[in-house]
Amino acid sequence: MAAIQLLALLGTLSLLLFVVEAIRRGRLKERYALLWLGAFAVLLLLSLARPWVDWLALVLGIRYGTSLIFLMAFFFLLLIVLHYSLVISEQSEVTKRLAQRLALLEAEIEELRCGRG
Repeated sequence: MAAIQLLALLGTLSLLLFVVEAIRRGRLKERYALLWLGAFAVLLLLSLARPWVDWLALVLGIRYGTSLIFLMAFFFLLLIVLHYSLVISEQSEVTKRLAQRLALLEAEIEELRCGRG
């Protein structure tokens, strides 16, 4: 096994253990952990199957296999950013609705206080 392959394998396993530990400690929700675990599974496969990466790069017309890995990583990160943008948009809408409901409840409480006094 080449030194770079061993380094990639150790790096992937280290990151995988970090994600599993973050899940175990409750710092990372399962919903988001699936994205990372899937990515690490692919990275682990690519770390162990260097000839496949080189073959696929050749088929796609990419000169170096590592360039294909960087391209795949870029697209993965793009998908992560898109996913988080969707989550943030959804949470923003929920927050807005909660603020509106709170304002209505506060107005109703104030109206009840003024009506009695």
